[in-house]
Amino acid sequence: MVDNAALVRLLRQLIVESDHFVSLFGEVQGMHRTDLNALALIMDAKWRGGEPLTPGRLAEAMHLSASATTSVLDRLESSGHVVRTRSTRDRRKVELRVPDQALSLGRRFFTPLDGAFGEAWAGFSDAEKATIARFLAASIEATVAVRGEFAAFRKSADARQGTPD
Repeated sequence: MVDNAALVRLLRQLIVESDHFVSLFGEVQGMHRTDLNALALIMDAKWRGGEPLTPGRLAEAMHLSASATTSVLDRLESSGHVVRTRSTRDRRKVELRVPDQALSLGRRFFTPLDGAFGEAWAGFSDAEKATIARFLAASIEATVAVRGEFAAFRKSADARQGTPD
């Protein structure tokens, strides 16, 4: 039987190894880690089939100020990884999109990892994969919840101390 501590260690190791892998892409592309995280959020919004992210929603998701988000988007746009376009439904809104050439570049880098994952997971049944997916989703939800609680506590503590955001 695998205990919770072992699962935490394995998740932490996966996160660290994934971070190293993504950092390699960032080094090759000359991108900051914050830029890579923003790019992932923008792509995830597209893949979920929902509305494209706006700069404001990206700032909120990344816990960045408007000016810091603008700096991230300026870098991503100048490197060709993101374009800012006016919404066709509401011309006042700016939407963030990843151009096809940037998606193609990312695929070339990440496809070998996708293949390696596929090989590593080939021995798992569909039922096991469903359990793993449920486990990962629950772990993500727990992380988001605790992060939110910590952020609220920190904001409350900063307010009591008179520290600006």
